[in-house]
Amino acid sequence: MTHVTERGNADVGPDGGAASRAEPGNRQPWVAGASRTGRKRASTYADAGVSIDAGDRAVELLKSKVRLTTRPEVMGDIGGFAGLFRLDTKKYRNPILSASTDGVGTKLVIAQQLDIHDTVGIDLVAMVVDDLVACGAEPLFLLDYIACGEVVPDKIAEIGAGIADGCRYAGCALLGGETAEHPGVLRPDEYDVSATGVGVVEESEILGRDRVEVGDVVIAMRSSGLHSNGYSLVRHVLLGAGRMRLDTVVDDFGRQRTLGEELLTPTKIYAQDCLKLIEECEVRALAHVTGGGIPGNLVRILPEHVDAVVNRSTWKPQSIFDLVQAKGRIEDPEMESTFNMGIGMFAIVSAEDADRALAFLAGRGLDAWQAGEIIEGSGAVQMIGQHTRG
Repeated sequence: MTHVTERGNADVGPDGGAASRAEPGNRQPWVAGASRTGRKRASTYADAGVSIDAGDRAVELLKSKVRLTTRPEVMGDIGGFAGLFRLDTKKYRNPILSASTDGVGTKLVIAQQLDIHDTVGIDLVAMVVDDLVACGAEPLFLLDYIACGEVVPDKIAEIGAGIADGCRYAGCALLGGETAEHPGVLRPDEYDVSATGVGVVEESEILGRDRVEVGDVVIAMRSSGLHSNGYSLVRHVLLGAGRMRLDTVVDDFGRQRTLGEELLTPTKIYAQDCLKLIEECEVRALAHVTGGGIPGNLVRILPEHVDAVVNRSTWKPQSIFDLVQAKGRIEDPEMESTFNMGIGMFAIVSAEDADRALAFLAGRGLDAWQAGEIIEGSGAVQMIGQHTRG
């Protein structure tokens, strides 16, 4: 974050907006009683619920974290009107920029209820950079936006620290951003976050459906849990109809883990693992599993003449998915179209490179496995088999 919105010095006009300064040729209308002594104290921005000072303090608290995300290409320091990034064009023959924007959704409600704010920034970065890497692009930098009802410097610093951590994990710079105070629109304890990221990829190395061939192997990479999708349904079935409490210890989660802790598990960031995998073997395409679930995202990288067959028996979803399905009596198709069901990223690789890819990912500490194959078809995802239980 670089600054807080509307940090200008304009006066507040009669309509609540900013009144322009009196200049020659721009005289202000006379208002009856405007020059009387003893009149009421002039209104300030703080009276309207916006604290510039609080925003400045939040930025100061964040600076050390943001500096940890810097890259050699970053120019200037924190606090400018725009972030500057020198693209090293000598590294590429035909560099193509990739851009993605996203938010965290109603997972933020859980964070606000628990007053835990240092992990949702990781979720935010993951949602953006793992979309970028899906086309083979290296994430270069990210810009964030935080809107809140009231700027509480320590809370904003916690959110921003999570964003900075996510950028470090992804290898990209947190180039700047914005913190906006919206009194009257959001409650003092409410906030929302979004971010936009930019990456770069060599034109000849862009991943996608045009590279996918019959006989390729579908490799799955395990998710860390729900990630950041489907939380409106989760909150409805667990906290609403299910009447569960966030501090409830759920035995199936292990280690005396509460429901709230499970729901706030940060989203796994795959960007660096995928970039290294691309260097190691022949990756045809990558699919980031977000809203729409496995079939809704895997279909986006399939050409019209093939199908992807995914065998459910090759993995067991985490216990949180079983809990949500049981409490909500949710049908299998609805679960699979809403949640990642335990898979956060797919890589399509050549059959010859499958074992090499799996060994490489295991060496980086990822739980990955062969979940299916590419066959002749019509551009559809076929889900077969049943998940293992117990």
